Amino acid sequence: MTAAIRPLIAGNWKMNGLKAQLAEFEAMLVGAPALAGRADLLICPPATLVLLFGQKLGIGSRGFALGAQDCHVNVSGAHTGDISAEMLADAGATAIIVGHSERRADHGETDATVRAKAEAAWRAGVSAIICVGETQDERDAGQTLDVVGRQLAGSLPDGCTAHNTVVAYEPVWAIGTGRTPTTADVEQVHRFIRDRLTERFNGEGAEIRILYGGSVKPSNAAELMAVPEVNGALVGGASLKAADFLAIAAGCP
Repeated sequence: MTAAIRPLIAGNWKMNGLKAQLAEFEAMLVGAPALAGRADLLICPPATLVLLFGQKLGIGSRGFALGAQDCHVNVSGAHTGDISAEMLADAGATAIIVGHSERRADHGETDATVRAKAEAAWRAGVSAIICVGETQDERDAGQTLDVVGRQLAGSLPDGCTAHNTVVAYEPVWAIGTGRTPTTADVEQVHRFIRDRLTERFNGEGAEIRILYGGSVKPSNAAELMAVPEVNGALVGGASLKAADFLAIAAGCP
């Protein structure tokens, strides 16, 4: 963890969650005040719950921020089934995840697409959580830094600041598998990302939060959060349960 940068624990619910899950979120809100000194907390539910969470639970005044999982690049138009960043901001979102490996794999999103979505988030006045990470084959071939470097160069727009951008490193092979890289591996990639950010964005690059994602859970959170240049976590399955999500946040030093 970089002491000068306040950590962010972001929960990505993916395609999970019905209105019944409001009880879990309420439990998170109850536990949030005790963690106020440790980290910022963000939940990214499915789009069907963004407005409900924002309206019913008064997010923003209770120690939480609300995010979304994806957006279209355009403001509006004939794009059946898509949601614009403006719509998500209107529903209460203050951040949008873009470029998650599942979007890249399932929907063929390129670095150029991810970059355009990050710019769309900024246009709507919300921050972009831009995801990068290598596959197992790329890792086995010793290409991790090359892949991550290419994704950073192609996915991050010009003008990234600590206010409008978060970078999340998620090794694809670790997402949902229960496997995690060694802390030495995590540190190597996070230091590499920090170097690239400062080279391109100067002082702002030194302040942009870099999250680790990939099978983050209560049992390994404290160890991961202690790694230099890890400024929080992007949490998948463990963010669906209040007890697990809060325990991960409690792992921040």
